[in-house]
Amino acid sequence: SCDCCSVLLMFAFNVPHFRYIDDDDAEEYMDEGRVAGWRNTSGTWSSCYSEEDYCNSSSYRYVVVSGTPLKILEHLLSDLRLDDQRGAPENKESEMLLDDFLLTYLVFMSTHDLCQALSARCRGQEEGKDALFRKRKVLQLVSHWSRLYKDFLKEEEHVRSFMKTLYRCVLEDLYEFPTLEKDLKEFQKLLRRRHKQTYQHMSLKENCLQLRSPQTDTREVICCVYVSADSYLSVHTHPSLEARELLRIVALKMDRAEEDMVLAVVSHTGERRVLQPSDCVYSESLTPQGKLVACRRDLTEILPPLTDSAELSRRPVRLLGINTWDVAAALTHLDWSLFKSIHEQELVYYTLSRAPGTGHTAALSVLLQRCNEVQQWVMSEVLMCVSLNKRVQLLKKFIKIAAHCKAQRNLNSAFAIIMGLNTAAVSRLNQTWEKCPGKFKKLFSELELITDPSLNHKAYREAFKRMKPPKIPFMPLLLKDITFIHEGNKTFHDNLVNFEKLHMIADTVRMIRHCQSDQASVHYLHIIDNQQTLFELSHKLEPRA
Repeated sequence: SCDCCSVLLMFAFNVPHFRYIDDDDAEEYMDEGRVAGWRNTSGTWSSCYSEEDYCNSSSYRYVVVSGTPLKILEHLLSDLRLDDQRGAPENKESEMLLDDFLLTYLVFMSTHDLCQALSARCRGQEEGKDALFRKRKVLQLVSHWSRLYKDFLKEEEHVRSFMKTLYRCVLEDLYEFPTLEKDLKEFQKLLRRRHKQTYQHMSLKENCLQLRSPQTDTREVICCVYVSADSYLSVHTHPSLEARELLRIVALKMDRAEEDMVLAVVSHTGERRVLQPSDCVYSESLTPQGKLVACRRDLTEILPPLTDSAELSRRPVRLLGINTWDVAAALTHLDWSLFKSIHEQELVYYTLSRAPGTGHTAALSVLLQRCNEVQQWVMSEVLMCVSLNKRVQLLKKFIKIAAHCKAQRNLNSAFAIIMGLNTAAVSRLNQTWEKCPGKFKKLFSELELITDPSLNHKAYREAFKRMKPPKIPFMPLLLKDITFIHEGNKTFHDNLVNFEKLHMIADTVRMIRHCQSDQASVHYLHIIDNQQTLFELSHKLEPRA
């Protein structure tokens, strides 16, 4: 394999080749540049990818760009095709280059820097038709950016300020360039849809009106409420949760009287503070005010430590009475709702900042937490079961649930369950595993193959590739791939952006887009509501004898 840390990879295809787009003589390249391969700093060429690799790769569509961030942006704008020019096969390369740039620009420049650079290019030195084309291209790039990021940018102060500046800039030029009116209307629609608050501040007509209703918080959190010194109840809920609502859920799940319990916050010093019924559990930053504990009114624990066998012997094993397919379907439904809310950009933020739980990675962090908790839940259920026979039944249940999760294309939960059963604390239960029927052991061995890390998780990757979307990947492995690309390749070569690295990151991140494509959606149904039409179609298909 190629050492991308020290070598600049440049793939050549049937598109114009260029090496450094910030060179003044960039167009005076050598014919050798059209040869597929890489060139190292000494100027020698070596083959990196075989023809088979080239043919099998659907992702490489353009020659990798190396240049300063501003020069790459300049090239993107000059190469950008307006809406009435798009769709031709020769434009696909520039569209992918733009997609790669917008997905990964944070690796080498800030959002503030990008906004400033776009503002400067909107007010370029060109005149006449050149100035018109430049403004239209900036508008189109920004529209693509906003469509790609959806609601991900609306909280960025730099973006809000830039959107106002761009809107006013185009509005001022409307008299000189009347053809900008169509582009401006499209931009207004975009602002209303994606940046409603910004648009209302700019609109004189709407500025004096109050918002009709406050925006609903659609974010999700997994709340951990400790019910003993060593165990907690995991609750999937919303950030505006009040103490009384959470206490009601805990009381229901623990079969306790709500009036006998209180919800307390334990600080890092060990001090307990009782929450009032109307207190919010979460702060604005989606972090709880401290460790949440459900306890008796005298602030003692609801449950004794779970190593107390007397307490465990009284604990019912409810999971044994539930259909395994239903459990897998419930796990998949929740995982899908969390996975569907993840934005591609969260993976880039997570890789760069390594700060889980921040506003930019909230949905991703919740799904990762969920994956860990499913693994811990499997271990907890098995190890809290005192009866050997019931423990064997639980093993069989979890093996079937993992198989059903895989069948439902939810490898996130399937992976978590298999890893939970494979942990040392569970796998050492020889008596339990010996009593497990042979067909279940065989099924478990087959499921274990997808967790085999050999050959860079080849078994998992091949199984996942065969699955059609929508599907849920094992997120920790996807993040590991992006981290490996980021940390194993230099971002800059001689102060120029290594765009091959960014292309690899963007290609991996785009997997989220592919997995989230719901090809079997039942949200949109085409229905014939005319009985006469239905009968005519019926007789047309099978005429009367």
